[in-house]
Amino acid sequence: MKNFFSSLFGLFSNPSWVKITTAEPNCIYYFGPFDTQREAAQAKAGYIEDLQQEGAQQIQSMIEQIAEPKELTIEIEMPIASSVMMTA
Repeated sequence: MKNFFSSLFGLFSNPSWVKITTAEPNCIYYFGPFDTQREAAQAKAGYIEDLQQEGAQQIQSMIEQIAEPKELTIEIEMPIASSVMMTA
């Protein structure tokens, strides 16, 4: 009976996702979905380690309960500084 209610509750709640942001490359990564925040927390270290091995810098992570993201990897483009014309 407990599994029934757990399953029913799962239909109305969002799954857990590991959200990792990096400054270099300037990206947001989503890993998941996980049934529980505990499962997500256990997997988080492995994702961070993989990104570190790939050379990612300034890594921040959090666990979120959200609907499935539209994109699992989002590259954030920095705006190109507008060039200033100088006249002499």
